[in-house]
Amino acid sequence: MTLQETLKSRDTEEWIDLVFYRPIGYYWALFFKRINVTPNAVSILSIFLGVAAGVLFYYPNLGLNSLGMVLLVWANTYDSADGQLARMTNNYSRLGRLLDGLASNCWFVTIYFAIGFRLSAEWGIAIWVLAVITGYFHIKQAAMADYLRNFHLLFIKDNKKSEFDDAAKLKQQMQKLEWKTDFSEKALMMYYANYTESQEKWTPKLQAFRRILGDSFLEANRPTDRTETKAVGDFGQSDHWDTLKEEFRKASKPMMKYTNILSFNTRVMALFICLITGYPWVYFLFELTVLNSVLLYMLFKYEAICEMFTFRLRGND
Repeated sequence: MTLQETLKSRDTEEWIDLVFYRPIGYYWALFFKRINVTPNAVSILSIFLGVAAGVLFYYPNLGLNSLGMVLLVWANTYDSADGQLARMTNNYSRLGRLLDGLASNCWFVTIYFAIGFRLSAEWGIAIWVLAVITGYFHIKQAAMADYLRNFHLLFIKDNKKSEFDDAAKLKQQMQKLEWKTDFSEKALMMYYANYTESQEKWTPKLQAFRRILGDSFLEANRPTDRTETKAVGDFGQSDHWDTLKEEFRKASKPMMKYTNILSFNTRVMALFICLITGYPWVYFLFELTVLNSVLLYMLFKYEAICEMFTFRLRGND
């Protein structure tokens, strides 16, 4: 499989990923494939690297902080490699998707704790309040960026790479499981269903558009089971739906730059600048002001796009 084939879509890729993380991740994926390491194992390795990086940010020492930066970049190459390896080997799982999101959260939880302990003698309880508030919004920023990106991927022709899910269906699947015999799987499904439901609550107009599209579209354009991948089905065969899909993709594509800003690269560059200059607390302010502003603008614009297409499908052009 070529490097290009391991990408989700050029629509959703950031330039720094295309020129740096994806090529490195590709070679890591080839290496891990050769030695029979699974995508989930790569995700776990990235957690260890990212947590180690966060610990090094506790010390007010530029040398140790720089080592932490190297480890964090290394962790993100593994975060890229696990998805590329999954696409190489067709080894998808819901656990893998959760581990992928958990990895980034583990890195940044460690980073927040490191900065909190580093500054607690000077700031007292205030730095912990700031860290907790920032952490809450960090989770929302990352979750909504991931959700809109996966919704966009539904409209890519011959798409097999969206991980868009429905909370109601996840809860139905969860209810069929028994705590006694399927404890770990049921707990996993409960967490994932609640996570997906929280994403849906922040996007009411997208949900209205999704309901108009109907289950036939969603089922045809995403895997229903992470262990297999379903190609686009009957939906989209008509010129009408092909046109709609392409027009929505074009309207949605400019929004992908905002999902990228809310992902790894922008926030890490801001973090590194704050650590190098010796003002790690400024990173919290960056997340709360700049990134939250991007989040609100992105949601406002995307909701407006979904509302416009909902009106079109209802015949209210």
